[in-house]
Amino acid sequence: MAENKSKYDRQLRIWGEQGQAALERANICLLNCGPTGSEALKNLVLGGIGSFTVVDGSKVDVADLGNNFLVDTESIGQSKAKCVCAFLQELNDAVGAKFVEESPEALLETNPAFFSQFSLIIATQLAENVVLKLDRICRQQNVILVIARSYGLTGLVRISLKEHDVVESKPEHSREDLKLHKPWPELKRSVDDFDIDTEDSVIHKNIPYVVLLIKLAEEWRNMHDGMLPSTKEEQNQFRDLVRSKRRSSDEENYKEAWAASVSLWDPPGISSDLRNIIEDSSADVNSNSSDFWVLVAALKEFIANEGEGEAPLEGSIPDMTSLTEYYIILQKIYQEKAEADFLSFERRVRSILKNIGRDLDSIPSASIKSFCRNARKLRVLRYRSLEDEFSSPLTAELQRYLGDEDKSTAFSFYVLLRAVDHFATSYNRYPGVFDEELDEDVSRLKTIGVGLLNDMGCVGANLSEDLISEMCRFGASELHCVAAFVGGIASQEVIKLITKQFIPISGTFIFNGIDHKSQQLAL
Repeated sequence: MAENKSKYDRQLRIWGEQGQAALERANICLLNCGPTGSEALKNLVLGGIGSFTVVDGSKVDVADLGNNFLVDTESIGQSKAKCVCAFLQELNDAVGAKFVEESPEALLETNPAFFSQFSLIIATQLAENVVLKLDRICRQQNVILVIARSYGLTGLVRISLKEHDVVESKPEHSREDLKLHKPWPELKRSVDDFDIDTEDSVIHKNIPYVVLLIKLAEEWRNMHDGMLPSTKEEQNQFRDLVRSKRRSSDEENYKEAWAASVSLWDPPGISSDLRNIIEDSSADVNSNSSDFWVLVAALKEFIANEGEGEAPLEGSIPDMTSLTEYYIILQKIYQEKAEADFLSFERRVRSILKNIGRDLDSIPSASIKSFCRNARKLRVLRYRSLEDEFSSPLTAELQRYLGDEDKSTAFSFYVLLRAVDHFATSYNRYPGVFDEELDEDVSRLKTIGVGLLNDMGCVGANLSEDLISEMCRFGASELHCVAAFVGGIASQEVIKLITKQFIPISGTFIFNGIDHKSQQLAL
């Protein structure tokens, strides 16, 4: 483990030992190891996944040397899966590697059970009808599917699974969990020991802003029938009260209190997102429920009882202007409260496990503690199947995209990426492959694209002639620069899914290399 800590030091700082352990347990399957797939898998191998299997029935040819760094001149004529596998193992020999010299299309037909052994499948450069079949199989076998495709100067990434829960969502913007509007008795007693009107200038400018806000909130309540500021006018008046207590320009603690005062009038209780999770039907647990939903059921009970409408306290406090001794006192009070909340929460978890007939220790204390610490930021994502996406389009949403300047281009690329597959089914080749038929292919692709729009309920909508011409001009090429970008996005999403940290994309990610833009579409 010490060697791994040294090797993976920088990423351990992002997703921790628990996240790295999840990666090292992962068994990934890559379908097609062209540049898009190779770039995605390269990132995961360097990140330290447990093992991977490459499935590709093609041989390396001269064209591969121009867009795939994981083959060389000596690879020409050899199995592409074997060559890519060998090069990837050189990057990280701790990762287990296998290859299958068979096309994904053939394997889907002859051995669909093959895919059940994997944690996650990355499907690259597969036609629509093949991806549809693969999605059905993955959903039946509860295997995560990540679809990635690059096509000329465009590409997409799409996740498909029934449900994905995130405990450590790590949102970019989240207010500290300080309970300033509702201090518990131990915190209140500690705050009462401070005199914010002290004549000692050193102490005055080093009183933590947490103390200042709780004290001033109490003063405000005493003058306003026990109520905190609610209207915009009252909130500004409270900020003025904070500012009035500041004696000199170097009192940073009062600046911090002024900036953090907004947390006082945040709505009490839990967020609407968390409310939706604890009210979800899956929170009515039984012996077959996942650990996540057992923990949610316990959280629902905690909020209704010990929490008095609030989630368990996280227990950490931010850096702030303060004397060290004051900061340590506050830190200890918050940590002790968080530990008390955790113990209450853990008792409820064990009680629920007993009631549903599961081993009381089947959920480790470390997992319970992590859930408890992150309870305010839980996320549950549910993904439509590709079959639903294609057969039951969200017409109102699609029409909205057509009326949005940026999203209309992304949506057009989505339609055209589907249209080129329909074109290939009809003509046994992709549009633009033969220069002499380019003009005719533009007309054919336009007809197919407009037909798809009509099937989606966007009757009367048109596609840009320029985009149609560009799609034909791409000639189904897989450019390395685009493949590296799309593969990079795919590997990033795989890490989120495997570690269950950060929030993965919830729709279809479209890359527009012409305008250097990307969009996420809910389809």
